[in-house]
Amino acid sequence: MAALDPRAGEETLTIYERSVAGRRAFTAPALDVPDVPMEEILPASALRTRPAELPEVSEPEIVRHFNGLSKKNFDLDTGFYPLGSCTMKYNPKLHERVAALPGHARLHPLQDPEYAQGALELMWNLQEALAEIAGLPHVSLQPSAGSHGELAGLLLTRAYHEGRGEQRHKVLTPDTAHGTNPATVTMAGYEVVKVGTDEHGGVDIADLREKATDDIACLMLTNPNTLGLFDRNIEEIAAIVHGAGATLYYDGANLNAVMGISRPGDMGFDIVHYNLHKTFTQPHGGGGPGAGPIAVSDRIEPYLPRPQVVRVAREGEGDAHAGNGRAGERPRFGLEHDRPRSIGRLRGFQGNFGVFVRSYAYICSLGGDGLRETSETAVLNANYLRARLAEPGVAEYLPIAFDRLCMHEFVLSGRGARDKLGIRTLDIAKRMLDHGVHPPTVYFPLLVEEALMIEPTETEPRERLDHFAGVVRSILEEAGEDPEIARNAPYTTPVRRLDEAGAAKRPVVRQPSADGGGGAEQNPGDPRRAAENPAGATGAI
Repeated sequence: MAALDPRAGEETLTIYERSVAGRRAFTAPALDVPDVPMEEILPASALRTRPAELPEVSEPEIVRHFNGLSKKNFDLDTGFYPLGSCTMKYNPKLHERVAALPGHARLHPLQDPEYAQGALELMWNLQEALAEIAGLPHVSLQPSAGSHGELAGLLLTRAYHEGRGEQRHKVLTPDTAHGTNPATVTMAGYEVVKVGTDEHGGVDIADLREKATDDIACLMLTNPNTLGLFDRNIEEIAAIVHGAGATLYYDGANLNAVMGISRPGDMGFDIVHYNLHKTFTQPHGGGGPGAGPIAVSDRIEPYLPRPQVVRVAREGEGDAHAGNGRAGERPRFGLEHDRPRSIGRLRGFQGNFGVFVRSYAYICSLGGDGLRETSETAVLNANYLRARLAEPGVAEYLPIAFDRLCMHEFVLSGRGARDKLGIRTLDIAKRMLDHGVHPPTVYFPLLVEEALMIEPTETEPRERLDHFAGVVRSILEEAGEDPEIARNAPYTTPVRRLDEAGAAKRPVVRQPSADGGGGAEQNPGDPRRAAENPAGATGAI
């Protein structure tokens, strides 16, 4: 039986469960051109052996179905979303309109560069802007996500060392690293070597010195780190890593805390990846297109992916980098394929162009001063909310993991709430949903017990931060009287607590055909079964 949605007031059904034979949303008119057999148009390998099993639903029901699904999602247009490390900030609607302009949205990826000059110019300008922000002179837009940028950084590191006749096998990652860092290290064929954290929340310098051997290829680091703390020893860290002959890689997930204030290249980093969805207003999540460009120093530049977007000069027009041509003529842009030491192409075409448009629009609309103000406001908001949550009545249950000024995010520990009130971090997070706010990241980073990682971002007003602090306080006060309320939350969402571990291990990913019986197959991993058994949650996150 489908789960009852308390907000929609009806059963939550899939589009196939709404299907009734013979219903149509649209009926095409009769053909007014000769009917050509499909076998004459497509090869036999591309023809179906039986008709597609599509749902048969009227247009009003289609609209209601997908409108209803949209209302079941929590998003930034709905409420506060302080998801630490993931930077779920508001994305201006203007940038969506710019990306949807026909010249941007309808440009075919196979268009000859000669007739895509506007797009190439935008990409080149974006490369130049990102280079200035990172403090590194060369940028490639090819990687499709932050994790893809990480992989590109390690492939560039390998190419750099091999170009020097070296074979290195290990990569250092702090225990505060983003979860994708160790995974990327393994995917790139390196061995992960963990570096500890000191009492101030930064890299343990003594541990780093011990592990920075001549077999180390790279140190992957973000600054500020996932605790939201700027490592004051960054210059010493860079010296140690470079002294061992390794590269220093910057995970740009937290760049939105320092852009316009400090630059990774000036700190000593050789390679930087950007998360355009975290820092430069490209919408985040949902499985859609992304981008994770990389910036590199001069010594890494020869190995950048190909082709590279470049500004070129026509014959007789002088300097290729100036590219200004004769008076009154616009510069020309192209794709440089002749890169003999390149690591090669990382993806089809040049990247997700709509992502570039949004990010470039964001940078242009704010300018350098605006980008700096963005970071300053993100840091101000985080420290304001941190101070509100350090007040009596909250601090004794959710102590700050590393009690010093933070950057754009901070981490609390739920050990006090667990030991004194009998509720875990997961319970607090689930109860927040009933108050109309999305919970922060929980149980990460792993070195903090019962962690809550909170990032308010620069786009939230003080009133929203005050409301969030009030929600946290009310949940703790409520738990002091009856902890079962939080243990069984949420109550107002379309589904209750899911058996998330079971759903991940035994997912239901196929809709049975109409003649196979209605409804999704029930198994222990079916979220709808878990929804009917809220007490059966495993505590997985």
